[in-house]
Amino acid sequence: MSEMITADLVDLDLSADTKEAAARALAERMAALGRVTDLAGFLADVATREAQMPTGLDGGIGIPHCRSAHVTEPTLAFGRSAAGIDFGAADGPADLVFLIAAPAGADDAHLTILSALARQLMNAEFTAALRSVADTATAAALIRGDVTPQEAAAAQPEAAPASGEAASGSAQTSPADAAAPAEASTPDAAPAPSEAPAAKDTTDPVTADPTPEQPFRIVAVTSCPTGIAHTYMAAESLENAGREAGVELVVETQGSAGFARLDPALIAAADGVILAHDVPVRDKDRFAGKPTVDVGVKAGINRPGELIAEVRQKAARGETTAPAAAGTPVERTGEPGEGYGTKLRKWLMSGVSYMVPFVAAGGLLIAIGFALGGYKVNKAPSVMDHFVWTQTDSWAALMFQIGGVAFAFLVPVLAGYIAYGIADRPGLVPGFVGGSIALTINAGFLGGLAAGLISGAVVTAIQRVRIPQALRGIMPVVVIPLISSAVVGFLMFVVIGKPIATAQKGMTDWLSGLSGANAVLLGALLGLMMCFDLGGPVNKVAYTFATAGIAVSDPSDSAMKIMAAVMAAGMVPPLAMALATTVRGRLFTETERENGKAAWVLGASFISEGAIPFAAADPLRVIPSAMVGGALTGALSMAFGATLRAPHGGVFVVPLIGNPFLYLIAVAAGVCTSTALVVALKTLRGSAPGAPGGEREKGEHEQAARAGSADREQPVAA
Repeated sequence: MSEMITADLVDLDLSADTKEAAARALAERMAALGRVTDLAGFLADVATREAQMPTGLDGGIGIPHCRSAHVTEPTLAFGRSAAGIDFGAADGPADLVFLIAAPAGADDAHLTILSALARQLMNAEFTAALRSVADTATAAALIRGDVTPQEAAAAQPEAAPASGEAASGSAQTSPADAAAPAEASTPDAAPAPSEAPAAKDTTDPVTADPTPEQPFRIVAVTSCPTGIAHTYMAAESLENAGREAGVELVVETQGSAGFARLDPALIAAADGVILAHDVPVRDKDRFAGKPTVDVGVKAGINRPGELIAEVRQKAARGETTAPAAAGTPVERTGEPGEGYGTKLRKWLMSGVSYMVPFVAAGGLLIAIGFALGGYKVNKAPSVMDHFVWTQTDSWAALMFQIGGVAFAFLVPVLAGYIAYGIADRPGLVPGFVGGSIALTINAGFLGGLAAGLISGAVVTAIQRVRIPQALRGIMPVVVIPLISSAVVGFLMFVVIGKPIATAQKGMTDWLSGLSGANAVLLGALLGLMMCFDLGGPVNKVAYTFATAGIAVSDPSDSAMKIMAAVMAAGMVPPLAMALATTVRGRLFTETERENGKAAWVLGASFISEGAIPFAAADPLRVIPSAMVGGALTGALSMAFGATLRAPHGGVFVVPLIGNPFLYLIAVAAGVCTSTALVVALKTLRGSAPGAPGGEREKGEHEQAARAGSADREQPVAA
């Protein structure tokens, strides 16, 4: 740990009384040496890491640490507090404080050195030496590993006179304490020989009984958000406890310096698994089907013995996790016992989720082409034959034609990834082939759905056939793609393709013929669906229905009206919640009011998930209010005849909307209606969260709102 810590980075009389003050005092030492370039920025990074999880450990240790762009080189500062500082440990304040600063791009070698320190902190002799050391140079040398704890303790008598009575007393009593056990052990050792025969006799039956029982074997994984300290301390703690318990324990540390995967043979032979982590375990499926204890990383540091005992008890009772699914990525996300209906929905959503980026990119490019070149841009010649750099029409034609190429992938991608959801990678080839055939025979999206499901089923059936060992190597590369593509192609061209194409044409004609009351009712229905589950399956059905209509080179006017109505309705819930928190903030918790600020941007961008925190906290008031406003907006948009060629974009594509002024009026009407309803319903509830008598309800609301905000952070394209 050369030069990562020097005497100038050690404070043996740390006077800070809070963890923030302690971090500042040690960080100032780093800044004085030029190792921290921006003190305020670095302390902000430390505070952010501290907010993720307290860094106090049992045994009086605090290890604030972070990666920061304001750190020039990996650095460690150490402080010792006489009064103790609260770092959130269960057993009380910390008297040993280590501030670890790693650059944003720290190399593996330095991180490995820091991990070695983290492991040392689990050594009682090491921490005892730090508590008794009298000078900063010795403390720095001890932390660097230049001296051992024993050498540091031996050096204490020389430093004692200058360090005060307490240090002197402790230094002088150490040798006596060390000698006492040696003297005491001598008389105790004397009777040992006489007792040895008896001991030998009593153990003879045991040794004579050849019990080839192997020790209990455990594999473990440790990880923490930064991957610098807790990861390695938990590993050291578990390994030490394993030795004391007489079990074989091997740890995989998933830290900042990367990780070396455990040998699959070790995992297969393990009797139990301990996962001590605060970030997702990578490749967790490796440990499926075994007795498993799954806890936070600090539990691995503070109570490793309990975790080992717990996993042994689970093994004795036969408690195991579910075996690793042999199915596809989509199936592996499901819960045990799910029916085919749930799996079918996931397969279909798999195809839709991969298709949506093509819809967004292609649709926006086509819309830009229309905006620049007018609605006759679809008649423009190929830009390969005619393109003038200085002409707007040429750029419009380029955008339109690129978008058209992207749109040509929609049905094949939909079919291919539905098949992938069912049968994994072998399903991709027949899925894409079937989707392309659906386009060729004008079967559209219905044909793509059918092709994807058939492809997945055909591949699954082929995989269940028992084949000779010699042929297994060529199955995924030659046999499965060949046979499945031939079967799917035959079914799509000869058997079901024509009926599906007829059904697709009938649906298109029906949409084109919608007018008057029928169109308004359809707009209201789509608005209700968009606001029912805010980005969930029902919302996605409505969105997919709308995008299917415009995913052609020349969509009908009715299809573009439907797309406009769907996007308008999807913007209503987050905008309504944002407005409600603005006009009646006292009806919402502080967390909801903060979420309301973000909901303005999310709603304007057509991300319905911006309303999820509010719906999670108060579904009976928020969801009905949102549905009423969404239905009104959808109906008005259809009645006003607003059209939209782009499948996404919110207010940012208003210039591409037909009748934009009336379209915005439709959105505003729905937002105001939903806002009025949610405010009225929350007012009728009696006591608002935070008002007298409403504290318990406030807590419930804030907890649900925080849970819902996690969903908002991962928006889906609707």
